[in-house]
Amino acid sequence: MTDRIPVLLDTDIGSDIDDAVALAYLLRQPRCELLGITTVSGESEKRAALASSVLHAAGRTEIPVHVGIEAPLLRSQNQPKAPQAEALTDDWVHDTYEKRVTAIEFLRETIRSRPGEIVLMPIGPLTNIAVLFAIDPEIPSLLKGITMMGGLFYGKMGWGGAGEWNIVCDPHAAAKVFAAPVKEFTMIGLDVTVPCTLPAEECRTRFAKAGGALAPVAAMAEVWFRERPYLVFHDPLAAACLFEPSLCTYEDKQIVVDLHSLIAQGQTLIVPHTDLTPHRIAKTVDTKRFFDHYFETVGG
Repeated sequence: MTDRIPVLLDTDIGSDIDDAVALAYLLRQPRCELLGITTVSGESEKRAALASSVLHAAGRTEIPVHVGIEAPLLRSQNQPKAPQAEALTDDWVHDTYEKRVTAIEFLRETIRSRPGEIVLMPIGPLTNIAVLFAIDPEIPSLLKGITMMGGLFYGKMGWGGAGEWNIVCDPHAAAKVFAAPVKEFTMIGLDVTVPCTLPAEECRTRFAKAGGALAPVAAMAEVWFRERPYLVFHDPLAAACLFEPSLCTYEDKQIVVDLHSLIAQGQTLIVPHTDLTPHRIAKTVDTKRFFDHYFETVGG
């Protein structure tokens, strides 16, 4: 298939269930050439094992998984644990990983081996990506682009009323990544993903119908559903927009991260009165089209 897109997924799978739901989509998306998965945030090695369980269920164990950085660059850790690791029982085959960071060098070598081809897809805190860009400043210019879930641009509904979790968890990393010279940088923000919500019971039904990669995801989801009777498809929308960009409408803006406010550190801010527009921000979403596309792709 000539129009396949090479993708590197950087994820904090194991906290919000939507990371695993996005991974299941990428594994079933025929246009996705998933080159590897890197994990980030607390208990990164357990997050790698969770990603591995989804790969085993999908029969895609050739895809490498690498353990990333646990601690944010400067702030304290918001998510020291990977709660969905509880689902890693004998029911789900998975690899185990050492508590040793291998993600940065893997990303660096992979991107350098295919200059101008790869889309980086971060769907967690941006710690790994910021460190990668610091170690090898040429990497941003060697990417085809970045498509990420993160930020809050047109409303106030996130963590602390001002920010979105992936950015707030490591705002200094996000600021470095946002300032990098990436050719095509698309952000799918919280205000656009929130409408893409399904109740727990509908998710259970659809995941059971799809099976495959979504089977271990359904087990992880039960840990999530203990506290929330719904699932917001934040990361799956970002993944889908890489292949079906018309699911959303967009604006070109310049985005910076607030690093100074005590109350709203990590808030993503649109820079007014500037001709610099290095970021493409999702503004609206066709929710029905998204769900139709997602479940047609994964089979549920």
